[in-house]
Amino acid sequence: MDRRSFLTKASVGGVAAAGASMLAAPAIAQSMPQVNWRLTSSFPKSLDTIYGAAETMSNMISDMTDGKFKIQVFAAGEIVGGLQAMDAAAAGTVEACHTATYYYWGKDPAWALGTCVPFGPNARQMNAWYYYAGGRDLMNKFYAKNGLYGMQCGNTGAQMGGWYRKEINSLADIKGLKMRIGGFGGKVMEALGAVPQQIAGGDIYPALEKGTIDAAEWVGPYDDEKLGFYKVAPYYYYPGWWEGGPALSTLVNLAKWNELPKAYQAALKTACQAADLDMLAHYDNANPPALKRLVANGAKLRPFSRDIMSAAFDAAHKIYADLSTTNAAFKEIWDSQSETMRNGYLWEQVAEYNFDTFMMQQQQAGKI
Repeated sequence: MDRRSFLTKASVGGVAAAGASMLAAPAIAQSMPQVNWRLTSSFPKSLDTIYGAAETMSNMISDMTDGKFKIQVFAAGEIVGGLQAMDAAAAGTVEACHTATYYYWGKDPAWALGTCVPFGPNARQMNAWYYYAGGRDLMNKFYAKNGLYGMQCGNTGAQMGGWYRKEINSLADIKGLKMRIGGFGGKVMEALGAVPQQIAGGDIYPALEKGTIDAAEWVGPYDDEKLGFYKVAPYYYYPGWWEGGPALSTLVNLAKWNELPKAYQAALKTACQAADLDMLAHYDNANPPALKRLVANGAKLRPFSRDIMSAAFDAAHKIYADLSTTNAAFKEIWDSQSETMRNGYLWEQVAEYNFDTFMMQQQQAGKI
């Protein structure tokens, strides 16, 4: 082949290849449909960490699909109330919701296990269980019965034990205590003699100020600081044993999920998992300075006594044992989470606990 012939053929081939590459991207993009969804959150915009997880997820999906798959996020109350988010997604009023599944435990106690129950897995154990020990499949087996597909999408880490108008030194101090607390935590506190109250976030401060309630739990330092509880209920207890590693979820109408192209399903799963990590990192960064400010402003940190913790643990596990005899879904999920905790704490006490304990001692000595 002479040089002129080779160059001519090479040029033609190069143009053809360049043309194919220029056509490929728009052809692929055009093959993917434009999908626009609405998502209702159970949370107000003021909770930038919790509400923000849904926006983080939504923005990532739009970026990954070049704007072809968009999810518009609505705060609690803009479409439906925060506690109606799951029902709206199941009914198809919206395509998806971002919520804490334990809000719906009154419909079936198994709902609580998608978020947390008292003395359940911590945040890392929850992730280990969900992503690697069958948790995702178990929860979606349950969600499917309710017309939903779910993905874990956020975790606060261990929460605080709430704000109290007086010190809680013993079990006797819990008797008759009127406390804003919901879900399984409220059920266990009731077993200890407290009177649980369901009160919306915006109504907690005036209820504490007027003495309508004696105590209230919310989340942790970063979120609690915004509500100013320390001004009227200065005793700040820890840990929030009812929320050791509470996970949030994106729940999608099952029919809408099944209609999504596989690429969009993958994008949604990936974005939810990224938001899951992002929220925990955000809280780990925001809680320490918030706790310092709270203490500087008069909050009095107190640990729950061993007697209170032990009594609460025993009361919770009696409830779980009773439920497991009548609720197959609860038993299946709780048994699986318990296995993860047994293995998790076996490992954590070997390496994590000893490393963290030593490093905490160095921090307290001012060496780090």
